[in-house]
Amino acid sequence: MKDLRAAHIAATADIDPRASIGTGTVVWDLAQVREEARLGEQCVIGRGAYLGPGVVLGDRCKVQNHALVYEPAVLGDGVFVGPAAVLTNDLFPRAVTPAGELKRAEDWDAVGVVAMTGASIGARAVCIAPVRIGRWAMVAAGSVVTRDVPDFALVAGVPARRIGWVGRAGVPLEDAGAGELTCPRTGEAYVQQGDLLEPRAE
Repeated sequence: MKDLRAAHIAATADIDPRASIGTGTVVWDLAQVREEARLGEQCVIGRGAYLGPGVVLGDRCKVQNHALVYEPAVLGDGVFVGPAAVLTNDLFPRAVTPAGELKRAEDWDAVGVVAMTGASIGARAVCIAPVRIGRWAMVAAGSVVTRDVPDFALVAGVPARRIGWVGRAGVPLEDAGAGELTCPRTGEAYVQQGDLLEPRAE
């Protein structure tokens, strides 16, 4: 484990000694960080949040209160996970084997959610692994994500479907015509080609 004096860890947080906590990261009350989890620098882990064994967070991530991030999830830099959101890891969950015996770790294959740089997952959203949340994409609160989300996509609903596009600022993009969209907050321009969106090359 890294020197926790370089991070702020609440007295009631449960941090496994085999976890790695980056410089400037804050872990609030009653959060649990399991063995071999790796948290980057300047992350914020909210009250009661759970990070499973081997979960990886990049730098400057926010995992809000009571969010559950199960292994083997991987979050890129700047990912936001809203309050009470769940990133699952078992596509066909059972407590017992077909013989009725309690399942052990070796009785199932964990699959993870991957959230790319800048992605946001809203409050109480559920991401059903294995799925990839693209760069700077946004999952609306309460959504259930069952398939990959493209970069910059805004998805909502049960199951979640794309309802628009967002830019790096997180606000919906406006149609500028001729396949271009612009961010009303930053003025950044984007180009849509089919089901994909990319910032316009300067």
